[in-house]
Amino acid sequence: MSSWQSVLFSEFEAQMTSEARPFPCVFGVAGYRQDQLRYLFLDPYDVEVLGGQLAQYVSESRSYGPNTSLIVFTRPRPVQTLDAYYRKMWLTLDQLARLDKRPWPEQIPEQIDHPMWEFSFAGEPIFVVCTTPAHVMRQSRHSSAFMLTFQPRWVFEKILGTEKAANAAFAEVRKRLIPYDNTSPSPLLGRYGASDGREYQQYFLQDDNSAGEGCPFAKLAQNNKSQIANTEKAA
Repeated sequence: MSSWQSVLFSEFEAQMTSEARPFPCVFGVAGYRQDQLRYLFLDPYDVEVLGGQLAQYVSESRSYGPNTSLIVFTRPRPVQTLDAYYRKMWLTLDQLARLDKRPWPEQIPEQIDHPMWEFSFAGEPIFVVCTTPAHVMRQSRHSSAFMLTFQPRWVFEKILGTEKAANAAFAEVRKRLIPYDNTSPSPLLGRYGASDGREYQQYFLQDDNSAGEGCPFAKLAQNNKSQIANTEKAA
């Protein structure tokens, strides 16, 4: 019960089940309650292991239910800056793209700065969410350790299939975000494919409503490979 895995999962469970302070992502809450989420506890932080597990998850994901996601927990370490976590997330996605054994989906642009771009792995477009210990004002993106959530794109297509359903879902998320966070909802949040929106900007939201750094990659798996150190030092 005192393991880091148990402690982090208990915190996550408390987020998903709180009625006094409902978690803003209604899809994640539904997935948890319906036992459709899957979990990976990664220690050490090995992207090759992550890639193997993510590929297996993608191959089985449609059997888990319409609100499934893969939640990746990592061992708590000294807190870093938001920028350090931002770089770690993008280095992770870049390395995953190098490890991917399947071709990039034809319908998804490879250039990241495009309204139809989405991270893809094992032939599946996937929405990514990063939460960190450095998020303070934006509590919806706070966790006690670096965490990643991988949500297949088809999940959104099923639950946001009509304009009415999409409007209702986004309204409910926004309604929950306003009291949950200590800052207003990010202007970067938007619908996939909107001409003025970019999916990559929603993967990692800054603690305030600034746009933050631009994406460090124009296209994944194009630059020299950079290693991610497992030992994180305090900022």
